[in-house]
Amino acid sequence: MPSVQERALPPEMRAKDRPEVLSTGLTTIEKGAVDAAHSIFHEHWWLDIATAGEWRLATVRRNQTVIAEMPYYVARMGLWRISQLPPLTRTLGPVIRSTGFGDAREAHHRRDLTAQLIEQLPHCDSFFQVFDPRVEDALAFALNGFTVSARYTFRIPGHCSVADAWAKLDSKTRNVIRGADKQLMIAPIATPAEFLAFYESNLATRSRTNAYGTVLMRQLVNAFVEREAGHLLGAYGPNGRLVAAIGVVWDQHAMHYLLSTRAHDAHGGSISLLLWTAIQRSLERKLTFDFDGFSSPSTFNFLKGFGGTLTQRLGVERLSTTYSVARILKRRVAPKSGIVFAPHL
Repeated sequence: MPSVQERALPPEMRAKDRPEVLSTGLTTIEKGAVDAAHSIFHEHWWLDIATAGEWRLATVRRNQTVIAEMPYYVARMGLWRISQLPPLTRTLGPVIRSTGFGDAREAHHRRDLTAQLIEQLPHCDSFFQVFDPRVEDALAFALNGFTVSARYTFRIPGHCSVADAWAKLDSKTRNVIRGADKQLMIAPIATPAEFLAFYESNLATRSRTNAYGTVLMRQLVNAFVEREAGHLLGAYGPNGRLVAAIGVVWDQHAMHYLLSTRAHDAHGGSISLLLWTAIQRSLERKLTFDFDGFSSPSTFNFLKGFGGTLTQRLGVERLSTTYSVARILKRRVAPKSGIVFAPHL
């Protein structure tokens, strides 16, 4: 039943015209020379909003041409100087121009350039980034005192057909989508303001606050809608009331599941139906659909029902001795302090 809700989205959900250069703020790397690991989260405008302009860029140049770069964000957290992913920024990591030569030479080239980027990173009590799944340049980090770990996401490749994607859904997920489709209509949300008001209302009902910051989320949502780099989809009940919504963003390679929210009395399959609608549009445009990770067993179990491929994302971390000791002590005193609120309601 791959045609579920195909009537819902008009042609306006189109890709933004692809630029001839990929901009990451302070410099640019020519489109044909950069590897596939440049994502929407590397974009100048995204990082400007997500960090209030406080991000920086490590670069390596050759003959006045940028051949490698890596954005990072540093902030104060009490006594500590922290570098981590900015709010709503799922992944970052180095972006490196390929040599186009053999595997051994290419590996040496990437390791050398990554080491040069690492040398430019500022001293921090805690440095942490998760890389885009296409970034495999972690060896140089390991050789420079960073801990390399694995994170995971589910991805549906862009070459998969809609019919094949439907066939790969778990039978329970297909039934949930069918049931929701009988009761709900999927349509673009008219304005970012409507989505944001709905999101905040649902948080208030659950006595929660916006984990990303209300102002920052509003600015990012407005920006990706205005730039046609993302879309807001709503599930509407028989009475026309909005009961669930998701936000997705995209770049030249992938569509990313970024935000979701639903009313407390929404149909249990509302988010599943919204996701299936977004997956269809992603595949029709030959974009990989990335569920952008999971933070709990329940989210893992929900997302695996969509039949995506479990894909590794590398994480790199380096802690100062004093920060490491302080974190260990804090976890002993407050064991649940490391648990964060998962934003997908």
